[in-house]
Amino acid sequence: MMGEDGALRAGAAEVDITPAQGAMLAGNVARREPAESVLDPLHAKALVLERAGRKLCILALDVTIIERPYTERIRAAVAERCGIERDAIMVHATQTHSAPAIGGFLLDDEFPLPEEFDFLRLRDAEFSEMATQCAIEAVVRANESLRPARIGWNSARLDGIAFNRRGVTRNGRVGMPWTYSTLDRLLGQTDYRYVEGPTDPEVAVAWLQDDRMRTIAFLLHHTCHPVNVFYWRGRGHHGEVSADWPGAWATELAAVYGGDAVGLVMNGCCGNINPWPVFTPDFVPDHRRMGRALAAISCEALARTAFHGHAALDWRRRDIPLAIREPDPSALAAAKARIAAHPLPEITDRGLVDMSWYYAAMLVSLDMLRRRTPEEPYEVQAFRIGDMALVGLPGEPFVEGQLKIKIESPAYPTFVAHATSHYAGYIPTREAFSRGGHEVDTSWWSRHEPGALDAIVETAIGMLTEMFPA
Repeated sequence: MMGEDGALRAGAAEVDITPAQGAMLAGNVARREPAESVLDPLHAKALVLERAGRKLCILALDVTIIERPYTERIRAAVAERCGIERDAIMVHATQTHSAPAIGGFLLDDEFPLPEEFDFLRLRDAEFSEMATQCAIEAVVRANESLRPARIGWNSARLDGIAFNRRGVTRNGRVGMPWTYSTLDRLLGQTDYRYVEGPTDPEVAVAWLQDDRMRTIAFLLHHTCHPVNVFYWRGRGHHGEVSADWPGAWATELAAVYGGDAVGLVMNGCCGNINPWPVFTPDFVPDHRRMGRALAAISCEALARTAFHGHAALDWRRRDIPLAIREPDPSALAAAKARIAAHPLPEITDRGLVDMSWYYAAMLVSLDMLRRRTPEEPYEVQAFRIGDMALVGLPGEPFVEGQLKIKIESPAYPTFVAHATSHYAGYIPTREAFSRGGHEVDTSWWSRHEPGALDAIVETAIGMLTEMFPA
């Protein structure tokens, strides 16, 4: 059956993109964080699927963010070398905070900074070039390895490893709680009354095998900020490179099902999701423990998977305009005055960039963007693979948007991947704006109007409905 005309073919490959010593890690804002050691390696992982001459490509990168020009370079090279349409290439960053970015994604490019402060954009040009070439090579290798395949999918639920991170305080405002010790807070996090919203406990898995039942690849989906290593190790010293829980999950599954298996993790909309609980004392974030838990429930789902030798392939890609939010006039005037008086970053007694200066720089950057581009194009992608769907959304949407897509999607399972194709900052729910918090306060990383998530979700559902007609 797997050799029949119109049957599915698949190929997968991974290429190491672990940065060199001293590369700029991008998980920490307004700090120079050079790579000093490797806890676990970073990879570019590619999956190419083909049926009846139509191909699509999924690329998962162990990086913090990828910017649009690099995504377009990858798509152009892959289209030329592999014959895959640009709209059929999804580029996803797992968003591990213990890695560099591909491109610079904080502060506007027109905001003036001397070269020694270019790290404030969280950009490392040498790594960006290396990782881009390796990403292209991973797709080329995956395309060259295409062979008859079958696919199966399943999903499970796992609670207790991802948590809503927007804690509502006693005055009704929102903050992001950190871990705490009973030595410091015997009565717990008494500043917070409850958490604002839900999580997504789904653990979705797709399994691709060849005609000898050998694993080609896993496509994996869960939803949580990959910040275990970034937050915990060193308590403020973040020089270790790690793929965090996405890397640990893929590694655990490969150990069970074969070392050649490529595990691509599609991290979900985790703009308001962290890997530690708000009200559990003495909690130690651990990416390997999280990876083991995800692998264990994945194995249970995989053991109950039915396979298909034929899987229809289809795709859609649309840019929708998102209005850039207008900063408060008085706040913007104060920010401009601050930057005019102190054009170079102000340094604290601890040798760090003053965060109030940095927030002023972000607000001025936002004003530059808005004057240049009042509406910013936002790319929504949707793939069909048999009866399952994959949605790609740039930036860091709140999980509520992902849940709505999944509920209204005509396909099950529906994987939703954040941080695809380009940076777009946080995309909160409309309701979140009234409570505040760093994800909604007007800045470079929170720049769209409150209705942006609604428009994105509506567009994604419409695209899925087109591909899965009733």
